[in-house]
Order: sequence, then C-alpha cells, then structure tokens
Amino acid sequence: MMAGPLLAAPVKIALIDPLTGPMASTGLPVLEHLRFDARRLNADGGLNGDPIEIIGLDNKINPQESLVQLQKAIDEGARYIVQGNGSAVGSALIAAVDKYNRRNPGKEVLYLNHGAVEPSFTNDRCSFWHFRFEAHSDMKMKALTDWIASRDDIKKIYLINQDYSFGHALAEAARTMLKEKRPDIEIVGTDFHPLSKVKDFTPYVSKIKASGADAIITGNWGQDITLLVKAAAEFGLNVPFLTYYGGSPGVVSQLGEQGVDRIYEIYGYYGDTDDDAIGERQKQMYKDKKWDYFLFYPRITVMLEMLQKAANKAGSNDPVDVARALEGLSLETSYGTVTMRGEDHQLQTPLFVSVLKDDMPYGAEGTDFNFAKLDRIEPEVVTMPATGCRMRRPQ
Repeated sequence: MMAGPLLAAPVKIALIDPLTGPMASTGLPVLEHLRFDARRLNADGGLNGDPIEIIGLDNKINPQESLVQLQKAIDEGARYIVQGNGSAVGSALIAAVDKYNRRNPGKEVLYLNHGAVEPSFTNDRCSFWHFRFEAHSDMKMKALTDWIASRDDIKKIYLINQDYSFGHALAEAARTMLKEKRPDIEIVGTDFHPLSKVKDFTPYVSKIKASGADAIITGNWGQDITLLVKAAAEFGLNVPFLTYYGGSPGVVSQLGEQGVDRIYEIYGYYGDTDDDAIGERQKQMYKDKKWDYFLFYPRITVMLEMLQKAANKAGSNDPVDVARALEGLSLETSYGTVTMRGEDHQLQTPLFVSVLKDDMPYGAEGTDFNFAKLDRIEPEVVTMPATGCRMRRPQ
C-alpha cells in the first residue's frame, strides 16, 4: 500500500444525505465519519496515491433535491457519490446515475450506498454503478426472524414502520418469514406513519399497548426511532423493541436506563467491541466531536477501506476500473470477513443481534450504555440470491 506525501489532484467523494432539519442526526455523523476516515487513509496513501476529498451536500431527505445535489457533485468533479439515509432517495439516485453514465461515457460516477436497504436495489434493479455496503432489509429480517424463532416468550408482534418502500418491504418480509418459521406467532397490528413527520408517537404507542403485543418490530431510523422508543418509555410500554436502527444517534443518550434490556438491534456490528483499538477510537471521536460515530457507522470505514483496496488493486481511480476491482473483493475487519458479491454488488457480512446494556467498557454517546452481543449470524446464513438481477456491464 502506498504511503508518503499526497501531491496529486484529490479524488472527490460527495455525500448526499440530510445535513439540516430533523434527520440531520443521521447525515452529519456520516459526513464526519467520512472525513475522519479520509484523513486516516490519506496518511496511508489515499486512493492509489491520490488524496481523498469529502464533499458534503444536503438533500433534506428529498429525492428531487438529491438529484439537484447529484448534478452539483458532478459539476464539482466528484466521481464517487455516497448516500444511505432513505431508500426513496437511493431509488432516485440509482436511476439518475445509470442515465448519466449512459450519456457520458468516460466520465462515469459510482454510487456507494452505505445504508439504503430496499432489497430491490441489488435484486431486479441491480446496477453495475451501484454498490451496497450494508446488509439489505430481507437479509436482516432473515437473521432477526431466526433469532425470534428461538424465543418461546414471543407470541404476539406489532409492526410499526415508516410509510415508504423500505418500511413496507420490511413489514412484508416480517410477515412472510415469521409465518414460515413460527406460524404460532400472531401479528396483532401494523402501522405505517409518515417519514420524519410525527412529533408525538403516543397515539401509536397506545394502540400497541392495547393490542397486547409482547414484542415490536420496527425499521424506523433517525428521529422516528428516537421519538418512538422515548414515547414508549414514557407511556410505560415495557416490551422489547426489535429494531434495525436502535443504535441511531440520540437513542442511547435520550433513553439511557429506560432502554436497557428493551432495545434490541440487528446490525453488522455491536457496541461492546472485542477490538480495543476501535473502542478507544470510538471514545476519542465522541470526545473530539460530541458524537459517537463508531457506534453506528463502522460500515463507512469498511466502505472506504474497500474503495482504497480496489483502487490500489486496479492501479487506477477511474470508477469503471474501481468497480471491476470491487467485484468479489474481501476485507478483513475486527468483526469478520466481508465480501462484495460480484453478481449484484451486495456486501456479504456477518450480522449480530444485540441489546442495550449498562456498565459497558465502551459506552455510547458519552454514557455507560451500549449494545451487548447476543448472537452472531454468519454471512452464509443470511446470504440471499440476487433475484431478478440482470446486470449490464460496460464493454
């Protein structure tokens, strides 16, 4: 790997995510994490000897605004686009990047998806120009329902999710997989609410309590998970929340003890890391920036390290060359080996079920609370076929 002074023109990577408004708590940590890792990788040779420059563009979690910011990123010379907060935005970007690249051969851009988990993106809508560095929704639900199937204390489940493609895909996967694995479990209610619009979740919590549910499954993220679990705690709804994003920034610090043994998460990482170097870095980043980025966004590190490895392997920073080098590429992490599957550009990764605990060695958000590992699910268990993927590759 190359090291030493970086004097060449920078490789510009543009983040298009919410940086203002109620969902900024999901976008700003990504931006700072990208900048943190860019500095670290630049000290280690950057991308094929060229420095990385991070550009932050605010999409206000709006698909149309995201397309405006995509053109702005291209105009500023960015050939790598990062996004992950919101599958509605991801859907618009996949279509726009495909269209732009068809019309601009030799000037192609790559879309690096850090968290938009709508399954179709690597199934029937798979694209050579899109790589997902997070397990998609169905992979997570496969792991989560395997774990639920082993729990005799879960008999009634309530589904509450945001009202867009990801929320509906999650709810449908939960119903289908639970019916197959635990037909005795009853779905006692389903709600879909507007994304980032609900200020008080008490009416939803009241319905959940009245349903008699003994567990809740939710894919809510951003302020929608924080406000939901906070309302449940204040209302006295003492049932486990089985979440995709219970580790979202703000959840731990706002709930604290009220979330202990109640907030579960299915994710590619967990808070009580076995790697002391990551734990210490996590604490230092919180101290420096007032955020605990390593709690929730280690996938950003994986994404940039895989990008660096691919560029160095290709001997090029051209997006077409890097995309070809990314296909089938593996990376060793402190949590295990991850591999970018070539046929659909879906990361294959271990997943973990964890639960919020107190007195953790590496606390989240400046607290003593963090997520303790309950179960590890290997990549070969959660892998799913790329249904309908017919990827067109450049000649």
